[in-house]
Amino acid sequence: MKTYSVARYLEGLPKQTRTLLHSCAYGIGAGLAAVAFQLCITFCYKKGLVALANESKLTFALGSLAIMLVSSLIVGLLLNLFCPVAAGSGIPQLKLAFWKDFGTVPFRVAWVKFAAGVLSIGGGTSLGREGPSVQLGGAIASNLAGLAGEAKQNRRAAAAAGAAAGLAAAFNAPLAATTFVLEEIIGDLNSRLLGSVLLASMLGALAVNGIIGKQPAFALKDVDTPTWLAYALTPVVAALASLVGVYFQRFSLGLRQWTKSVGWCPPWLLPAIGGLITWGLGVGVFCGTGKLGVFGLGYGDLSQALSGGVAWNLAALLLVAKFIATFCSYGFGGCGGIFSPCLFFGGMVGIFVSGVVGLEWPTAHADSTTLAVVGMSATLGGVVGAPVTGILIVFEMTHQFALVPALMLGALVSQSISRKMNHENFYDALLVQDGHRIEKIRPPRDLQSWQQSSVAGILTDRPVVVADLSPALIQQTLKAHPYERFPVVQDGKPTGILTREEAQAALAEKRPPKLEPVTTCRADQTIRELQTLLINSTTQFVVVLDDHGGVQGVITLHDLLRAEVQKAES
Repeated sequence: MKTYSVARYLEGLPKQTRTLLHSCAYGIGAGLAAVAFQLCITFCYKKGLVALANESKLTFALGSLAIMLVSSLIVGLLLNLFCPVAAGSGIPQLKLAFWKDFGTVPFRVAWVKFAAGVLSIGGGTSLGREGPSVQLGGAIASNLAGLAGEAKQNRRAAAAAGAAAGLAAAFNAPLAATTFVLEEIIGDLNSRLLGSVLLASMLGALAVNGIIGKQPAFALKDVDTPTWLAYALTPVVAALASLVGVYFQRFSLGLRQWTKSVGWCPPWLLPAIGGLITWGLGVGVFCGTGKLGVFGLGYGDLSQALSGGVAWNLAALLLVAKFIATFCSYGFGGCGGIFSPCLFFGGMVGIFVSGVVGLEWPTAHADSTTLAVVGMSATLGGVVGAPVTGILIVFEMTHQFALVPALMLGALVSQSISRKMNHENFYDALLVQDGHRIEKIRPPRDLQSWQQSSVAGILTDRPVVVADLSPALIQQTLKAHPYERFPVVQDGKPTGILTREEAQAALAEKRPPKLEPVTTCRADQTIRELQTLLINSTTQFVVVLDDHGGVQGVITLHDLLRAEVQKAES
C-alpha cells in the first residue's frame, strides 16, 4: 500500500518536480549504499588483515590464510547460487542492463553484490570497491524507481544516476563520476540525462563527506610545480603505465576465458583459487617488506609511495606482485573492481621510473609525485577507455592543481597506445567475451519518419546461426552465446527457429530438437511492417533476408522496444 501511495502522489506532481525528486532519491539512496559498502569493507579489512599484521609472521600467515579461504568460498557460493551477474566489477553488467533491459536491475543484484563485495575485498582479495559501488548504486536506484512507480522500460535515468552517485561516494570524486557514467555507460557526454547524473553524483559525494569526511583518498602535501625532467619523463611513464594496463586486460580476460572453457573446477570454487594465489603473494611480500599492498585496495602503500616513502625497487616488487594477484583474482571470478588496482599499478610505475632516473639525475619530490599520478591516470584511462575520467578522478582524489598539465599529456600518450593495442576497453571486451553486443540505436526524432524508416537501421547484422543440429554443435552454440533464439540455416536458407529451452530439453532427452516456424522480412521493409510481423510471430523473432534469400540479420521484439524507447528519450 505504501508503494502505491508514493507512486500515486508523485504522479500528481509536475514532470520537472517529479524528475528532481527522483534524482535526489537516487543520489541519496545510492550514495548511502556506497558509503555503507565502504565502511563495511574497511571494518572487515582492519579487524582482519591489519590486526593480524601486528602479530607474529606465523600468526599473520595462518590467520590471513583462514580469512581469505573462508571469505572466498562464501563469495563463490553467493555468486553462483544467487546471482552470477554480481561477479567481477559490475560495471559491464550495469552497462548491459542500461542498454538491453532499460535500466532495470533486480534487487538481488544489490544485496549479493554488497555481501560478496564486502567479504571479497574486506577479506583481502586484490580488487577494488569502486566498480562494485557503481553496480550497487545503479541497482539501488533502479529499485527505488520501481517503488516510485516507474515502469521497467523507463529506468535508464535511475540506473545512470545511481551509478554516478555510487562512484562519487566511493572515490569522493563527483566530477569524475559524472564523466565516467556519460563516457562509459551512456556513451554520450551531451546526454539528456546529464542533469540527473550530475545531481545524483553531487548527492553521493555529499553523503560520503557527511558520514566519513571530506578528505581525499590520497593525502598529499602541497605539490610544487614539477621541473622539466618530470615533463620529459611523462610520456615514458604514461607509455609504460598504459602497457601495464593493456597486458593486465589481456591476462585477466584470457584467464577468465580459460577458466570458463576448461571446466576442470566447479565455478563456486574458482574465487578461492584466486584468493589463495593472492594470499601466497601477499604473505611473501609482507614477510619480506612489511607491506600489505598486495591485499585489498592497496591504498595505504600507494599513499606512502606518493609521499616518497617507497623506494623504486620496492615499487617494482609491489607492482609485479599486485599485478599477478589482481588478474588472478579477477580471472578466477572474484567479486571486485579494477579501478583501485589500476591506480596502484600506474602509481608504482611512476615511482619506479622516477627512482631509476634518480640514480643518475636528481629528481625532486614534486617530480616523483607527478610521475606517480601520471602513471595512475594513464593506466586507469587506458584500461577503462575514459581519458577524461582518468584525469579528473586522480585530480579529485589528490586535490592538486599543479598536476593537471602532466595528467593531460599522459592521457594523450596512454590513449594512443591502449587504443592501438586493444580494440575494446576492459568492459566492452568482457561483454564481447560473454557473447553480448550492445546496440546503441538512435532513431530519428520525427515519429512518422521513424515508422517509415527501413528495418536495416535496427537489425543485428551479425546473427549467430545454427547450420547443424548435431548435439555437439548445439551444445557448443549454447555455451558460447547467451541468446534465447537461434535461426537454423540449411542450404543457405532459414528453415526454423531453435529456442534455448527446446535445445536444452533435446540435449537432456537425447532427441532431435523441434523447430519453431521462421518469420522473415526484407531489410528494405518499413518498421511499421516489422511491428506486425513481430506481433504475429510465435517467437517474437524475425529473420531479415538479403536479396538472395540468405540471412542478413535478425530482429527481436526486445530490439524494437529498445529502439522505440530510445526514440521516446531522444
